[in-house]
Amino acid sequence: MKRTLCAVGLAALCLAWAAGAGATVLCAKKSGVVVVRAACKKKETALNLAQFGAVSPKGDSGMQGPPGMQGPPGVGPLTMCPPDAVLVGTTCVDTYGASVWQIDPSNETLVKKVQAGKATLADLTGGGATQLAPADTCTDGGPTSDYGINFPNTGNWTPVLGSSPPSPGVYAVSIPGVLPSTCITWFQAVQACAVSGKRLVRNEEWQRAAASTPDPGNTPGANDCNTYSGEPSNTGSRTNCKSAWGVFDMVGNVDEWVADWADRAQHCTDWMSTVGFSDGDGSCFAGNTGSGGAADFQSLPSALIRGGFWFGGTGDGVFALSAGNAPSGTSRSIGFRCAR
Repeated sequence: MKRTLCAVGLAALCLAWAAGAGATVLCAKKSGVVVVRAACKKKETALNLAQFGAVSPKGDSGMQGPPGMQGPPGVGPLTMCPPDAVLVGTTCVDTYGASVWQIDPSNETLVKKVQAGKATLADLTGGGATQLAPADTCTDGGPTSDYGINFPNTGNWTPVLGSSPPSPGVYAVSIPGVLPSTCITWFQAVQACAVSGKRLVRNEEWQRAAASTPDPGNTPGANDCNTYSGEPSNTGSRTNCKSAWGVFDMVGNVDEWVADWADRAQHCTDWMSTVGFSDGDGSCFAGNTGSGGAADFQSLPSALIRGGFWFGGTGDGVFALSAGNAPSGTSRSIGFRCAR
């Protein structure tokens, strides 16, 4: 099979394009006809098709044309996740509770690794990053932010001078082997996730991701979920504290903000005493009944928190839920988790 290609403006030149196997060289005959052969014969001259503005059908090196335009983004649910997350249904949920790091935005290589979910602890420390507000040292309930003057409790951050795109230099990371960052408001957690190319996990997503996490109650072993140690644990260090999906530390350790808000609770109960299942899972979730004077603070909304309770008690478990905290509040026991 052959087809002929005539170059415009070169009347004497026609290319007889051979489809035979092994044809890799363009050979010009004395008559001006160019054929494709495995090797040129005597009295034929080897040519480069690129000099005529053509492109090899096999994309041979040196004959590749310019790339085409990128197509539209795909539509549909996620089917795979970055290295720092696991697929829970159709959502990528961070494998570990968030640690927050201060990174110079000019360190583009490290920032891109963080945003791609590929940064490791070695990458962070080697790149000059500093962890902010680890749970054992942060300012519990303090009026000022542990996250720097340009990342206040309101979450209304200001960019680091010269950063492009604008960034506060504060990033949320999902890695094992570090204390989760706490003493953070809901507003800050939302922004830290966003700057890192993520979002705060939603309540129903958190519930799905926590499925089958074993709850040891008040007598955890060294590798069980941290429900009664008096101190927070490093992320992923309790190897038995893992959900069926592969998400760590969703029982015990620090509480975690989720995206949803509700009326602020005034009372707490537990699921067993009320509806007869899942002993030990506390629930604080109710409407406001107070008004005036000291009760006015109850008119503020609550941002829901899930999991947690490393300091002991019966409030831990995969159904543990509280609507007792204003989104503007901070606590040494409350961190967060991101998703995509």
